[in-house]
Amino acid sequence: MALTGSLLSPPPHARTPDGWVELFLLSGPGDEECLRFGSPVDRSTLRRLVAAQRERLADAGLGPGGTAALRLPPSLGFVVALLACWQQQAQVTLLDHRLTDHEIGLALDRLRPQVLVRAEHRSAAALRGFAEVEPEAVPLPAGRPAATPHALLQLSSGSTGPSKVIGRTAADLIRELDCYAKLPDFPGEGERVVLLSSVVHVLGLVGGLLNSLHARAPLTVPERMTAAGILDAIAADDRPSTVIGVPFHAELLAGATSPPALPRLRRMIVAGEVVRPSLPAAFGARYGVPLGTMYGMTELGVIATDLTGELHPWSAPVHGLELREEGGELHIAMADSPYPGLTDPARWSDGWLHTRDAARVDPDTGRVTVLGRRDSQVSVGGLKVDLTEVEQTLSALPGVREAVVVFDKGAIEAYLSGDPGAEPDRLRELLARQLAPYKRPRRLALLAALPRTATGKLLRDVTGLRAAVAAGRTTADPHH
Repeated sequence: MALTGSLLSPPPHARTPDGWVELFLLSGPGDEECLRFGSPVDRSTLRRLVAAQRERLADAGLGPGGTAALRLPPSLGFVVALLACWQQQAQVTLLDHRLTDHEIGLALDRLRPQVLVRAEHRSAAALRGFAEVEPEAVPLPAGRPAATPHALLQLSSGSTGPSKVIGRTAADLIRELDCYAKLPDFPGEGERVVLLSSVVHVLGLVGGLLNSLHARAPLTVPERMTAAGILDAIAADDRPSTVIGVPFHAELLAGATSPPALPRLRRMIVAGEVVRPSLPAAFGARYGVPLGTMYGMTELGVIATDLTGELHPWSAPVHGLELREEGGELHIAMADSPYPGLTDPARWSDGWLHTRDAARVDPDTGRVTVLGRRDSQVSVGGLKVDLTEVEQTLSALPGVREAVVVFDKGAIEAYLSGDPGAEPDRLRELLARQLAPYKRPRRLALLAALPRTATGKLLRDVTGLRAAVAAGRTTADPHH
């Protein structure tokens, strides 16, 4: 089933295994529950919905080798549209529904899909876990067919500019599902998954949605992403349950007061950022089950795991991956570059993916400890943000001369120098039109001049920047 050879030939649709969606994701007894977005959905219903959506996509002009972009909130409609696009042997780009219209427009201009699958915007209650939407397939006249064999395209920070376009073939996704099948502590048949992670990102998409369909472990998305809503979703079923989310969700549950008894909770698994050292013990004390961790990347999916919590701070590489430590950075063997149209030896070269993560690899066991990012990408509540993108967006605002964006203790901070008439409130208003809320700086300080190092470079040290503000060189800082 593995796909090999050049990224550019033969034609993209010929490189996708025939019937892989039906074989790996939709097969199984028709009356078997596979999804629950409020109400249960069995496999027969899912297959019928996917077939109907496939006809609508075809009517919109999407066919084999075509391209589609999905801008849909977590929903049954998202699942149906994704599977229908893949059944059409089309290449799918996932766009986070939380992005602004400005960001979506930039992404569409950059990627040129032939069809945009969207839904009429409806206001939803805060912290709603999923939406009820009807996908609409809209033809885009400037769209182009796929130039690579990838079934899936994702943007590293969910936007444009400095973000990377990352491609994965159907065979890549099937390989990752095989990795999950070989993990004895990952959800399998007879169990169920309560998914808290976004299905637009790799953990929620492959580790959550696709693995649940493949392993026949029904997936539930809570109606509300509050501690009470998540606990209610766990308690609502008598099958062994695994919760999949990001460390923020584990922190939320660990701090819940008087949680109900959850005798069928098997474990929680988190990924996306480094876990606070005391969190696994706090979670275990509250619920009596392990807090497992996973390390992965959009480029490869799951890379290493500690699902029992017994290896911390180490994790064990998944089946078939070769890891090495090179100059303090983690490199992973990967036959082809995952970056369509990008030649950057700093990211991939000579069959090795350069993760930009600082790490240690134990030479005896092969286990890995990830120490943190070596570039500008950070994680805010499990969502990836590229600080360079935020900085460039700020620098382009009217009245701003220079900008430095830093990340400290889970928060983004921005330090700006601007024209005398620049107003922080006005800058925040403009920024809100261009960046999703989770990318916006929590603190915005406007200084007469940004501090620089002895060599004339902009200072990027958080302590030094705050000292400049404290020294009175700031013109306004209303959100401090």
